[in-house]
Amino acid sequence: MTTPTLTASGAAPPGATVPTAAAAPGDGSVIDGRRPAQPDVGAPPPADHEEREQLQKEMLVTSSTIIALLGMLWGLIYMFVGAAQAGAIPIVYAAISFASIGYFALTGRYHLFRFSQLLITLIFPALLMLVLGGFINSSGVILWSLTSPVGALLFDSRRKAAVWFMAFAVLVVVAGLVDIGLFGPLLPEQGPLSANLIGIFFILNAVGPSVVVFLLLSYFTRQRDRAHDLLLAEQTKSDALLLNILPNSIARRLKDGPDQRIAECFDNASILFADIAGFTPLSAELGVERVVELLNDLHSGFDAIMERRGLEKIRTIGDGYMVASGVPTPRPDHAHALADAALEMLAFARQLSARYELPIHLRIGINSGTIMAGVIGRRKFSYDVWGDSVNVASRMESHGLSDCIQLAERTYNIIKDDFITTPRGTIEIKGKGEMKTWFLIGRN
Repeated sequence: MTTPTLTASGAAPPGATVPTAAAAPGDGSVIDGRRPAQPDVGAPPPADHEEREQLQKEMLVTSSTIIALLGMLWGLIYMFVGAAQAGAIPIVYAAISFASIGYFALTGRYHLFRFSQLLITLIFPALLMLVLGGFINSSGVILWSLTSPVGALLFDSRRKAAVWFMAFAVLVVVAGLVDIGLFGPLLPEQGPLSANLIGIFFILNAVGPSVVVFLLLSYFTRQRDRAHDLLLAEQTKSDALLLNILPNSIARRLKDGPDQRIAECFDNASILFADIAGFTPLSAELGVERVVELLNDLHSGFDAIMERRGLEKIRTIGDGYMVASGVPTPRPDHAHALADAALEMLAFARQLSARYELPIHLRIGINSGTIMAGVIGRRKFSYDVWGDSVNVASRMESHGLSDCIQLAERTYNIIKDDFITTPRGTIEIKGKGEMKTWFLIGRN
């Protein structure tokens, strides 16, 4: 439906231009291949090395203290049953362990502390096994040596843990060869423990190291799960922030392939520019805080409109607001959806004007056509659109009138059967010459 011609001057200062670039048309066709400088989005943050090392220090001190106390207990039991020589070994172990802990507390030399603990934990159970008369007579006390490579795995690196495990394996093999008499009768045929005590110590030596290893692994597993949960929470925040910057489909593509170049051309899309007429004198009158409050309310309202209608906000610059339709997901009703949004924007601006008791007059311009879009930049990257159609939409806004939605000819031809429009006539557009334009009034 068309109403009689409305005559009005189209003179207005030109708005900001958008750089153009040549591209092969085609809905959603990829223009370029790959770009190494693409920002690495959605990648998890690096582990906090200092926090991890602090946890290792605390756990090594705790576990060393527990094992040293158990060593003292074992030594006292051996002495109580008459095996004084055997009892001296775990007590000496405990004394060296406590001295190592004290040295670490005074000097803070963690690497030396860790090495000393792993070494004495490896060696002393083997010495005790030899004094008690071999594998059987010692009730398998060498099992305590296994806590050394396990400790290296938890408190050091996997590579060094492999070295400590090899040392443990060699120690067990050598002890076994000594036990079977390969090097001669080095061990006593009968140890100091009775058969009943050997059975009891088999139980203790099986349960003791197992409990220590289980508690250590449980603690580290809990800390790992906690760190994983924190990482997931941070990843969720990062994803939410990314979705506030980029369209959903673009964000997903960048997460799946961070190095890919996002550059596409859309034959059928529409673009809208809007700003507040007379904003500069209005902002000078209001002051900084009031201006920020006004723009926040205005743009938040616009954001809600765009989200509800499935349109893509491109950016805001001061009081300016830029929206695309049919980008990055093509849609046949791109012009209609943007026209409906523009009408709703005008209505919202009137409501805000009444609430603030201020003259808030929008100028809105819309154009349709071929639009190029892509992710620009390495830091503070953004999804942007450009091309001649974008330039024309910008001119529609800057050469428009207050409280009016000005349409370029391509947009008018798409929506004219479903909307009420009125021709403005032919106006001079900077850089484009004379162009026919229309004002959008409402829906049919």
